[in-house]
Amino acid sequence: MSESRQRYNETFKREAVKYVQEQTKTLEQVADELNINPGTLRNWVGKYREFENEPVNQGESLRQQSQLIEDQKREIADLKEEIEILKKAVHIFGKEKN
Repeated sequence: MSESRQRYNETFKREAVKYVQEQTKTLEQVADELNINPGTLRNWVGKYREFENEPVNQGESLRQQSQLIEDQKREIADLKEEIEILKKAVHIFGKEKN
């Protein structure tokens, strides 16, 4: 016996994608809750995803991102300083001796 394919309307698909975006659960867990094949739900997410429905990052994640940005800014400043030193060295050592 073959099962007939379930048909879903656009509204249901959009609401399912919105639900996925609002949850902290995995896509597979949500698919199981809604009785939908995870691959089908993944396709819907690709088609109907709206970024304003994305959950806000956790505070810890934001702190980690801020720390990473600060570290990268420091590294960029150090690299810029090294480049300036190297430019001066090239200029000094690049002069012909008389």
